[in-house]
Amino acid sequence: MSPLAHVAALPVRFYRLVFSPWVGHGCRYQPTCSAYALEALEKHGALRGCWLAARRILRCHPWGGHGIDNVPEPRSKT
Repeated sequence: MSPLAHVAALPVRFYRLVFSPWVGHGCRYQPTCSAYALEALEKHGALRGCWLAARRILRCHPWGGHGIDNVPEPRSKT
């Protein structure tokens, strides 16, 4: 994970530590949004990882989808 991605992951880790136990386990997607965000930051870096995490959080609403939603693989650099 890049240094900037580590910094971007701090709010997600804070959420998982402080707020996640109170929110409960009613997640619509697998993996949870916070796990998805951390994986996206690890695989794609800070900019694209934050973009993917934000898109996922915006999809997580009562009229949105549900089920398995894995982080896409990084694009090849060829």
